[in-house]
Amino acid sequence: MPWHYGAALWDAVIDAGQQYGITPYGTETMHVLRAEKGFIIVGQETDGTQTPQDLGLDWLVSDAKDFIGRRSFRRSDTGRHDRPQLVGLALGAGAPLVPEGTQLVETGTAGSPPPVRMIGYVTSSYWSPVMKRRFCLALVRGGRQRIGDAIDAAVPGHAVPATIVDPVFLDPGNLRRDG
Repeated sequence: MPWHYGAALWDAVIDAGQQYGITPYGTETMHVLRAEKGFIIVGQETDGTQTPQDLGLDWLVSDAKDFIGRRSFRRSDTGRHDRPQLVGLALGAGAPLVPEGTQLVETGTAGSPPPVRMIGYVTSSYWSPVMKRRFCLALVRGGRQRIGDAIDAAVPGHAVPATIVDPVFLDPGNLRRDG
């Protein structure tokens, strides 16, 4: 359609959707909503080395079927307990922004003399209007076994305390999914 019909089309869609409670949203809203549910963006929550198991998506992989890549799941390195796994990071009320890419370290080691062992990094970081706080998704070594552990996000100048949690922050049982 020609560009000059854009506003008229917008108005028509909004008018037609009023009876269904339509509301406009932007891409940042979409990113927050998907992160609150623990949904990944390939290339953001992954770096090409994650398996479905690392992302909590092992239910997608059948043990009963043969498929391209199945041999990779039998490799010893894909079964290591310390592989980077997707987790959520709960930040305290009033926590500052923890930028994507921030290194994660054991509690109390941020700011220590090098070398400080990095245990993971933040893949997504947002403010949640529903939870009224900041939250993150992250890849952490052995993350699934560390649920409940306290760690630090090494933000320049200080450490931001975080707790490793399940990556699904809202509606883990999908009770709100269908309205």
